[in-house]
Order: sequence, then structure tokens, then C-alpha cells
Amino acid sequence: MNIAKYIDHTLLKPETKKEEIKKICEEAREYGFFSVCVNGANVALAYEQLQGTDVKVTAVVGFPLGAMTSEAKAFETKNAIDNGAKEIDTVINIGALKEGKEEKVLNDIKAVVDAASGRAIVKVIIENCLLTNEEKILACKLAKKAGADFVKTSTGFSTGGATVEDVQLMRETVGPEIGVKASGGVRDLKTALAMIEAGATRIGASASVNIVKDYKGSVEGY
Repeated sequence: MNIAKYIDHTLLKPETKKEEIKKICEEAREYGFFSVCVNGANVALAYEQLQGTDVKVTAVVGFPLGAMTSEAKAFETKNAIDNGAKEIDTVINIGALKEGKEEKVLNDIKAVVDAASGRAIVKVIIENCLLTNEEKILACKLAKKAGADFVKTSTGFSTGGATVEDVQLMRETVGPEIGVKASGGVRDLKTALAMIEAGATRIGASASVNIVKDYKGSVEGY
């Protein structure tokens, strides 16, 4: 297993500086991560830094609250893709989900899927820590129905991150057809491997370098 190819190397802090984006892109090139995950304002720089590599740029949309209009999320999606993003991680309208407004949530996700229109894959962040299990299941079903490519556990900016139990529940709900991304609190190799074992096909992490180093060390130790 090439664990680096499971990882979206992530830097989403609001105080992030240009040199820090350059650094994570350099790390992504060196370690071969699947993508770097950045805020929209940093997409063009990341894309420029990763030219000539197979590392993709992931942009977050409607982040971290999801409480924007669908039209704003669609515009943000198109803008990020125009600037070089190949993957979009969008936050659902959490309030609408909790109010049981299924059609509104479905259309909100679909607005991003349609805006990506085959030019980028879409991962849907459902922010599990704010949801009941029934709401998590509903969110996953709506994301799949809307044509999303992945469901994702968390933004990492709320009250909790990924758990093995949530990843298992999400995988059981969406089946094998779409991906599951575990993100938020995945800070070491043991946790990353547990998420993959539970059904995650992608990991969002900022501790990516240490995860890969520890994995290589463990493999070489046998």
C-alpha cells in the first residue's frame, strides 16, 4: 500500500502565508501525496507550485460553515476550478439538514456537482460531530443522490473530527460506489490506518509527512 496516495495534504488555517503554501506543495512533491487541500485564495499558487507533478489541488468550498447560498457555492466551485483545482470539498447546509429540508440540501449539493460539471470531483463534508446517526445517514444518501464522488467526515473546524465509527457508518451507507474521506484529527499513522481499515479511501491530514515517515519506518522494520 502506498499510504501517501491516500492523503490530501491539508493547510486551511486562516492565517496561512504564501511561504507555507509553497512548503506544503514542496512536501507533496517529495512524498507523493494525492493532493494538497487549500482555501480558494491559495488554489492558483498551489497549482503553479505543482506544475509538472501528478499532485492535484483540492479546494474547499462553503468552508467551514456551509451556511452560504447554493449560488455562492457554485460560483466558488467554478472559480476554484478555473484557478486549477481538480477536486472540490464542499460543506453541506447543516442547518437545512437538521430541519429535515431534504430537497434544499440535495439541491445545494447538486449546485456544486453541476458547477464542477466533470472538470473536478466533488467531496461532500457532512460535519458528523453536529449530526445524529440518522442525520449522517441521510446526508450521505443525499450526497450520493446528488452525484457527488465522495462523502467526508469533517471540516476540522467544528467540535470534533473523524471517528472510526463514523467512517464505518458512512461506508455502509454509500456502499462501494463512491469514496469516503476521513478528515479532522487524523494526526498519526495508527489513526490513518484505522480509518482506511474502516472504509476510508482518502485521508485529510496536516500531519501527513509524519504519517508517511512512520509508515515507511514500520514497513522497513519488518
